[in-house]
Amino acid sequence: MNIIKHSKTYFTISGILAGISILSMIFWGLNFGIDFTGGSMLEVEFTENRPTIEEVKDKLSDLELGNIVIQPIDEKGLLLRFKSVDEETHQQILQKLDDQSQDQNIKIETLNTENGEVIEVETAEIIETEAVDENGEIKILEQEKNEEKIVSATTDNEIKNRVIEKRFDSIGPIIGQELKQKTIYAIIIALIAIIAYIAWAFRHVSKPISSWKYGVIAILTLFHDVIITIGIFVFLGKYFSVEINAPFVAAIMTILGYSVNDTIVVFDRVRENLKNYSGNFSEVVDKSVHQTLIRSIYTSVTTLLVLFALYFFGGETIKDFVLALIIGISLGTYSSIFLASPMLAALERMKR
Repeated sequence: MNIIKHSKTYFTISGILAGISILSMIFWGLNFGIDFTGGSMLEVEFTENRPTIEEVKDKLSDLELGNIVIQPIDEKGLLLRFKSVDEETHQQILQKLDDQSQDQNIKIETLNTENGEVIEVETAEIIETEAVDENGEIKILEQEKNEEKIVSATTDNEIKNRVIEKRFDSIGPIIGQELKQKTIYAIIIALIAIIAYIAWAFRHVSKPISSWKYGVIAILTLFHDVIITIGIFVFLGKYFSVEINAPFVAAIMTILGYSVNDTIVVFDRVRENLKNYSGNFSEVVDKSVHQTLIRSIYTSVTTLLVLFALYFFGGETIKDFVLALIIGISLGTYSSIFLASPMLAALERMKR
């Protein structure tokens, strides 16, 4: 397989994917999470039946939480995002969610105080939910009701649903903006450092192209990997409410390191083969790609196996982070083989 020969095909595929990603960012924008915009996030799990999104919004409507975004998790969980709230409001939210599916009716047996005989079975509403424990039994069994005395009370059905808080995060808008700025600075510094390091590592390679151009090509392939990864997350944010948050930034930084590592392996083999440079630079590049192809595939596949295990069996909180790594590492493997090396050969042809 002559990879350099079909470079135009690879450039076209990558250009189309990168273009679609950029357009999606322009028209749809990134779905930033509370890490960048500020706000609160609450993850809960119900012991039995999960209420519908409409029921949850109706129950929380009087708390003035702003635009509530609710995302189902697994079979019984919910992830709620809303404006930043204090601890008191946080507890009120939990209380209202806990009341979602409680059976509000109990059967009460009353005794006639004159002869002690059971005269009727009434249905009354529970005023205080604390009167019913998690097993559906009434804690307070005796209370006066007009002239009759309540001696026993049972629910029509046991209380089926209790809410369990899994996590709660709240971030102010100022912190979110600061994090956004630091993220941009971190990516810029990382890219500059990568160019500088590659230029230094290849400082003895001056023919047929200069050492700093290796660094520029490596950055272009990184741009390709990151832009397409972000574009996929823009799509996921638009249709599946996936958010851009701090773990996603960590995934992007990891992708930068992993992708450039694959690219450097190919470039290093090119540098070694240039010692016996015979005049046809494209053949040297193609030979170098084939010599490192199996190594790149083995490394990526073993890494992806671990990531897929984390995605399917890890916690819900790291799924978006792992998904970004899966996409980015797959793209990094592709770009180091089918994009970086052909770009190197194309740059040499342009120079000639």
